[in-house]
Amino acid sequence: MINYSFSSKPSDGYINYYDKMTRYVEIISAPAQAIDDSVTAKTFKVIECQNEESVFNYIDTCSSRANINIISDKLKTYKIGIVGLGGTGSYVLDLIAKTPVEEIHLFDGDKFLQHNAFRSPGAPSVEELNKVQKKVDYFTDLYAGMRKNIFPHDCYVNSSNIDQLLLMDFVFLCLDKGGVKKLIVEKLEEAKLSFIDTGMGVEVVDESLIGILRVTTSTEKKREHVRDKNRISFSEDEANDEYSQNIQIADLNAFNAAMAVIKWKKLCGFYQDRENEHFSTYSLNVNMLVSDDQS
Repeated sequence: MINYSFSSKPSDGYINYYDKMTRYVEIISAPAQAIDDSVTAKTFKVIECQNEESVFNYIDTCSSRANINIISDKLKTYKIGIVGLGGTGSYVLDLIAKTPVEEIHLFDGDKFLQHNAFRSPGAPSVEELNKVQKKVDYFTDLYAGMRKNIFPHDCYVNSSNIDQLLLMDFVFLCLDKGGVKKLIVEKLEEAKLSFIDTGMGVEVVDESLIGILRVTTSTEKKREHVRDKNRISFSEDEANDEYSQNIQIADLNAFNAAMAVIKWKKLCGFYQDRENEHFSTYSLNVNMLVSDDQS
């Protein structure tokens, strides 16, 4: 039974429901704030997902606040494969985990060790590092608090298990072994699957670091550039390998991953794409971003 009610309707009404509720909250809160100005009705209580179909454990209020839910929904149906969870691959996971993709599959046989902590998202404790976990298990646990459907594959991709990649809708390649990469690329092309390959070459010159970050995209619309222009190296020559010096810096790994994920989102229609580039590089010392191989 209602004992009291009130109305505060302006002469020209409210523009929308949000403005109405915001105004009502201000009116109701005013007496309490007159006594204690630190009190607020905006508690930002965590809203857990009641929808079992959602991949998130709590509602994506970031997209709703920006009013881009419809655009974000374009990413929902994807099953994403990430091959390699080194510096770049782990940041690709970090960015993909925050999208509503249906599934994320992680492929890596390495262990998560101390040096990995300095080029990956997060801040593992000494206790966590002492567990010497597999990378796929460490990162699955790390993001399990936020979302579901992350599937660890504790293995290096090779001819015996590559068919698992063919079940994906899109694949990010973040590995440096040329021979294995050649096998993966050939299989993905045969299966007509789209993928992005990342690469980073950093070296010391005059006591400073210089380098180039690379993102190569292959889709049904454009694939020939991968070999015709050698946009992906399949060399096993360690002396010339782009990772041979193993210089990886967290900010460069994150930037390389961001370039790759932004391109994937363009392919999905999340971002507008006027260039349709399938190859892009960023040169560190001259601060130059170049796009090429337009489809």
